[in-house]
Amino acid sequence: MAYKLFIDADVVIDFFTDRTPFANAASEIFELNENGNVVLYLSVVSMNNIYYIVRKYLGHKKTLEIIEALSEMTEIIGTTKQEILQALRNNFKDFEDSIQYSSALNVKGLDAIITRNIKDYKNSKISVMTPINFLKMRNKF
Repeated sequence: MAYKLFIDADVVIDFFTDRTPFANAASEIFELNENGNVVLYLSVVSMNNIYYIVRKYLGHKKTLEIIEALSEMTEIIGTTKQEILQALRNNFKDFEDSIQYSSALNVKGLDAIITRNIKDYKNSKISVMTPINFLKMRNKF
């Protein structure tokens, strides 16, 4: 059975911009997704940030191609009024992460949130792992 992973924008950006030293682990996560071993969930809130940062590396046209590919590779989950209100109550320091967390709470059977910024999710009731830690954990089984 495939793991269900909510993926933070930083991991997506690492993958598409080949940011060292993080790109290899991000690439492995996306390869697992391509092979059907994981299902990746991404917040619609992340799309703006991904576009904005990736565009600086690769330009507008290439970044739009990446956003389209990303839309096909992942399950993009929306953000509702209830999730915004929940985000206000989550007691997270980073509001964007709080919105993402609120969206992740609505994914049935979600196994983990994958991010490089674990400290931003310290109040999470969902398991939070770096890409490297997830890969290590997965390889133990």
